Amino acid sequence: MMPLEINGITAQVPIIQGGMGVGISLSRLAGAVAAQGGIGVISAAVPGYNRENFSANPLKANLEALAFHIKNAKKIAKKAGAGGLVGVNIMCAINHYADYVKCCEENGADIIISGAGLPSDLPSLVRNTRIAPIVSSKRAVSVLLKLWDKKFARTTDMVVIEGPKAGGHLAFSPTELENDTESHYENEVQLILQEVALYEEKYGRKIPVIFAGGIHNRDDVDRCISLGLAGVQISTRFVATEECDAADAYKDAYVAAKKEDIVIIKSPVGMPGRALNNAFVKRIEAYPAKPVHCTKCLAHCNPKTTPYCISHALINAAKGDTENGLIFCGANADKIKEISTVKKTMDELFM
Repeated sequence: MMPLEINGITAQVPIIQGGMGVGISLSRLAGAVAAQGGIGVISAAVPGYNRENFSANPLKANLEALAFHIKNAKKIAKKAGAGGLVGVNIMCAINHYADYVKCCEENGADIIISGAGLPSDLPSLVRNTRIAPIVSSKRAVSVLLKLWDKKFARTTDMVVIEGPKAGGHLAFSPTELENDTESHYENEVQLILQEVALYEEKYGRKIPVIFAGGIHNRDDVDRCISLGLAGVQISTRFVATEECDAADAYKDAYVAAKKEDIVIIKSPVGMPGRALNNAFVKRIEAYPAKPVHCTKCLAHCNPKTTPYCISHALINAAKGDTENGLIFCGANADKIKEISTVKKTMDELFM
């Protein structure tokens, strides 16, 4: 496998560990992946959920936690000396988006990966940190790169394609998710690669394109590389590792999952999401639970109308209350049979 070159910085292994909030991918997991030469990614979605000042001042707690986890993950990676990088995933839908980007810049994050919408103004907020949008269609990458080119006279450093088998929030309609085929989406991947190539030519440098969604084994990785992709982003397999920041009960839910347990839900953020069909999911479908305390984490969330607080649901799950929490997962979560380690997982994928 070739190293992953991203506009002057290099990860020795072309694997990105997907950012998973709330509290699933913090510095322990991200640092462990970077220590193996990949790109470990911290989620900026409510990283301060377990800090003492979270209830009183959630923004302050989240920014303090994010700063700590960036520095700690880089410390873990540096100690290993494996040539890995540390990134942060920031949802476009998050409140105080610019503050989270600034925190990444000030604390030395190598790259910001941004999705759940198009990060239209991201280039204006960074100086040294590399940037990468998450897209799911040729249309999305075309609109965004054209905007960045015209408005900021710059282009992206990397592109992450998130396919229909990914976990968490998805940029597809329920109908698209139901009717998608592997060959159909491979055609979309080729269209995205062609669009990115236009900006590679204009800016005179390589722009790596990464694929995310449904990557489980070495065959999946090889298939992506054969399509012309520079690497892969994997989330689900890293949940079932000793180093994952989630509670053991969360990991055990993956190990116990069967194919029929994986469902598409309607998230309060207005997007479909893939999750485990636990007691919480069954309950909110029948009896939506109104939030009792809003931490103002999402820009377009109205506590008066939202069916439930997604942050609180994710926090419950991350802490191990899996019957009263939301457990996001990828389409292949049922293939997880045991808790492994980051090193063993990466060795199986790339050695």
